[in-house]
Amino acid sequence: MTQAYVALGSNLGDSRGQLLDAMDALAGLPQTRLLARSRLYRTPPWGKLEQPSFVNAAVLLDTALTPHELLDAMLAIERAAGRVRDGERWGPRMLDLDLLHMDGVQMDDARLTLPHPRIAERIFVLLPLHDLTPQLLLPGQGRVDQLLVGLNAADCEILS
Repeated sequence: MTQAYVALGSNLGDSRGQLLDAMDALAGLPQTRLLARSRLYRTPPWGKLEQPSFVNAAVLLDTALTPHELLDAMLAIERAAGRVRDGERWGPRMLDLDLLHMDGVQMDDARLTLPHPRIAERIFVLLPLHDLTPQLLLPGQGRVDQLLVGLNAADCEILS
């Protein structure tokens, strides 16, 4: 079994409900157990600013799935929630699931890079990760608690 960190985000529809349903779906994956979930955060949009705020969270899983098996399962959960991947980057979405890190796994292929290469610049990822494992070391990026020091969380709100 390997520990895996997954980021969740939504800014369309019932965002809180979408994230909670997605957490349940992740917990129900075969050979997978939900170990912890972060608080929910309201965060400003990133990349494309002309859209509603996001609700973000993260979960820690214990899984026997391979990185690509977990990615495929996450994409299926997104589709079931109504996510349509139309090529628009950073746009509004019903549900976004990102595989951030799997302990002991470093990879970079056409489908997946682990750890996720942009964790260090995304407050909406670092805040929930900090809830789960503040001292998590992300190879090539640093420790979560140290990465947070350089980012502004003033526009982020804890929802629960």
